[in-house]
Amino acid sequence: MSSNKKYWKSVEELNENSSIVEALRNNEFIEAIPTDEFLGDKEALSSSSTTRRDFLKYVGFSTAAASLAACEGPVVKSIPYVVQPEQIIPGVANFYATSVFDGFDFANILVKTREGRPIKIENNTIAGAKFSANARVHASILSLYDNMRLKQPKVAGKDASWTDADAEVRKGLAAAKANGGQIVLLTGTLASPSTEKLISEFIAQNPTAKHVVYDAVSSSAALDAYEMAYGERALVDYDFSKAGTIVSVGADFLGDWQGGGYDSGYAKGRIPANNKMSKHFQMESNMTLSGAAADTRIPMTTAQQKQALVHIYNVVVGGGASVNLDAKVKAGVDKAAQQLKSSGSKGLLVSGIQDKNAQLLVLAINSRLASEAFLSAGARQIRKGSNEKMAQLVSDVIGGKVQALIMSGVNPVYTLPNGKVFGEAVKKMPLSVTFSLKDDETAMVSKVAIGTTHYLESWNDLSLVKGSYALTQPTIRPLFPQTKQFQEALLSWTGNTGSFYSYVKANSAAYTSGSSWNQVLHDGVFAAAVTPMSAASVDASAAASALSQAKGGGTELVLYTKTGMGDGQQANNPWLQEFPDPITRVSWDNYVTVSAKDAKAWELENYNVANGGLNGSYVTLEVNGVKLENVPVIIQPGQAQGTVGVALGYGKTASLKEEMQVGVNAYTLYNNFNDVQPVKISKSGGSHEFACIQLHKTLMGRGDIIKETTLKIFSSEEAEVWNEQPMVSLDHKEVPATSVDLWEPFDHSVGHHFNLSIDLNACTGCGACVIACHAENNVPVVGKSEMRRSRDMHWLRIDRYYSSEETFAKDDIKKEEFDGLFGEKGSLGGFSEMENAYAENPQVAFQPVMCQHCNHAPCETVCPVAATSHSRQGQNHMAYNRCVGTRYCANNCPYKVRRFNWFLYANNNEFDYHMNNDMGRMVLNPDVNVRSRGVMEKCSMCIQKTQLTILTAKREGREVKKDEFETACSAACSSGAMIFGDVNNKESKVAELAQDDRMYHLLEHVGTKPNVFYHVKVRNT
Repeated sequence: MSSNKKYWKSVEELNENSSIVEALRNNEFIEAIPTDEFLGDKEALSSSSTTRRDFLKYVGFSTAAASLAACEGPVVKSIPYVVQPEQIIPGVANFYATSVFDGFDFANILVKTREGRPIKIENNTIAGAKFSANARVHASILSLYDNMRLKQPKVAGKDASWTDADAEVRKGLAAAKANGGQIVLLTGTLASPSTEKLISEFIAQNPTAKHVVYDAVSSSAALDAYEMAYGERALVDYDFSKAGTIVSVGADFLGDWQGGGYDSGYAKGRIPANNKMSKHFQMESNMTLSGAAADTRIPMTTAQQKQALVHIYNVVVGGGASVNLDAKVKAGVDKAAQQLKSSGSKGLLVSGIQDKNAQLLVLAINSRLASEAFLSAGARQIRKGSNEKMAQLVSDVIGGKVQALIMSGVNPVYTLPNGKVFGEAVKKMPLSVTFSLKDDETAMVSKVAIGTTHYLESWNDLSLVKGSYALTQPTIRPLFPQTKQFQEALLSWTGNTGSFYSYVKANSAAYTSGSSWNQVLHDGVFAAAVTPMSAASVDASAAASALSQAKGGGTELVLYTKTGMGDGQQANNPWLQEFPDPITRVSWDNYVTVSAKDAKAWELENYNVANGGLNGSYVTLEVNGVKLENVPVIIQPGQAQGTVGVALGYGKTASLKEEMQVGVNAYTLYNNFNDVQPVKISKSGGSHEFACIQLHKTLMGRGDIIKETTLKIFSSEEAEVWNEQPMVSLDHKEVPATSVDLWEPFDHSVGHHFNLSIDLNACTGCGACVIACHAENNVPVVGKSEMRRSRDMHWLRIDRYYSSEETFAKDDIKKEEFDGLFGEKGSLGGFSEMENAYAENPQVAFQPVMCQHCNHAPCETVCPVAATSHSRQGQNHMAYNRCVGTRYCANNCPYKVRRFNWFLYANNNEFDYHMNNDMGRMVLNPDVNVRSRGVMEKCSMCIQKTQLTILTAKREGREVKKDEFETACSAACSSGAMIFGDVNNKESKVAELAQDDRMYHLLEHVGTKPNVFYHVKVRNT
């Protein structure tokens, strides 16, 4: 008997008179399903009074339909070439060698282009290419496609043509020249021989003109000291690979100190070889990347650092200046000084103290040591600003003494402590011109604002280090035809009829003797021999006496630049905003870092709320009468008591999307360009919501996650002692965990088998690999709200762990001494104490974690649709179109490296970042699909890159070279911490590393047999 039961698919079908029933029968998805609009509209969702039962009843069908619809990829219509350019082969990437310098960051790079679009930054590894890309340089590719760039000139705030803007500038310059008015060119450090020559020609034609160089983050004290000693305005360059003992007094040389770029040389000395490695002492206020890597870290105020530097001078050189240091601190400083002295030419001292006397002592100490790491040739030319000259210019502008001001590469209205006053004065000037990528704070008050070209659209030359000459070449035509390069405008205003390309080419011959223009353009860089410079006699004894008078008192504010944001030029770059700070693991914010003791005294707190998010107190900072209100607080382990830290580069609002307008502008407290200021702190009301992606801050004695040992034990004991293998019970006997297996073994001996090696000694936590992975694999940006919910999409994260005691070894001992559950030594209270990361001076360790590509992957066993599977080459694959989003794999992954697409992140107004506009999407890699909502994604070991390498070798009729395979992260790692390759090729570097005694697998006792392995961290304590 047949059933008469009526089946229906929607509530609407129950109404026989409905006009859409027939349409639904014929086409189930004839109209757009409004579920996305409802769920995506925060206001509608929060104000809805619909009960959960009614919601499921009425939208159950629609939600299911939406899930089905999400499985279908969007249709994108492409237009083929009518006449294909000869130099472009669709599907084949072109690489161009170039160099970048924006006044703060610099690198020698290769730019990957696809069909004429630059999409990726790679490191230039040719001989002479000294500087690798940091996280910000890798992210600069996205800034090219910033939809909020200044696309054309503006005159008096209104859109204008270049012809109109040019006429206005010429008119203003002529008037200033006629009446003898002062003309000023205000730029950041240029490091460009051709641009500096062009400026000289401009000044020659305009006798009242002068050039002022302004660095937003000043290095003026070090420049003044070097100029006094060597007669040239530059910075000392260092080769940390030649140092056996490194003493740093307030210099974060693994961060942005003197531009950074020292991690490669530093890492070479940190990998134990022949039972030797460098010894690193760090004295600092804020916890920095350098402090995290140090063998011995001594927290101290800047006043104490000055005293410490004098004491080191007394020990090494033999000075007699008096020193006032606490006994405990002095003992640590003395130990560092004695070891530095005994190291002789293998010793190196660096300092970030912004005091001319301090920098003179650095020169004197390294000179006495005859330090091999102190390079007397090849000085860095990436900072040339003068505090004195800039202060005079500010005074002249505010006083109305400047008639014409032309600015390029600077944003003084934002970066000056009295920027608003400066801006009001600029408004009143007869002629003010700004060349800027954005309609920023300074452009908005200038009479003429000219949109300039991105460095990837420009010609230029650079001499980053004396003796080095690099070329910047365009990799794409200007996206906006009305933009104008600063140098092109100067050529026009000086009467030159040629292009800047021709100017640079003609000028290059003076710097490339023995090579050709085409060769330098191909290589991107040319290195010439440099004669070492001789230092003039400097009275270091007087400098020591002056510095010894430094006195502390009150609380110090230490201003610094974050690894992700730098000086703030790329504040509208979502990759950098979402980049978690390596130390605090907080993204989308700056904050005041406070020691645990000071936080307790000031009644400040951090706490976790029900959804796992981190909250913190607010404070008001006051420096010389200037207040910065509602600054959120992060209680920072290792912060020197009596000091607080705040990052520069945040708090921008002009020409930024609303989501990017985060943080506070600490430049307002940057009084006299000094990064250390006396500060008053008062608690404010309310609490701040942070997007902190790592709430578990300590290892809690889990020594199998990060394995550590000391150089002494490493040198004297067998590997079984310091790289203990996990054991399990089999038939009531202890056997190695790797000998027990529930799986049938795979045969990986045929063809390629990929492994990734990560050396914890070499990893500095810089995060270049994280941004490179973003760019290569189209990783979406999810925003602060989603990050706070622990829904970050990073395929690669860098976990940072503190020791809850003074060292990780003491953590392990404390755990082993637990006795029972309760009591003084019970595990219940013990683990609670070990979870507390507020140690006064903890050890720190970084660990990059991505999909481990397990040969026995637990994710593969639980996937009901076989969306994740294993390859013969060792990669764990994800078939996105098979995935139904059960998330069983994420639950079963012990490494927690899988990411779930809760939303569609492209073409979604709720995620208004680069993937929500046509301009931003130009950065997407066409070799990697953009994932849709409802699927799992994770690291693929850059399968598109490994397959391209195989196909390239096949096409060329050869075998793959031994170290030819690369992933985005391994290629970006300038410290050499990440090495990728084919472990079946026994000549490859990764095969060699796989046999090293320091090698271990993460959570090896679980039995997953990962294809990613780590190396035990060795400390020279």
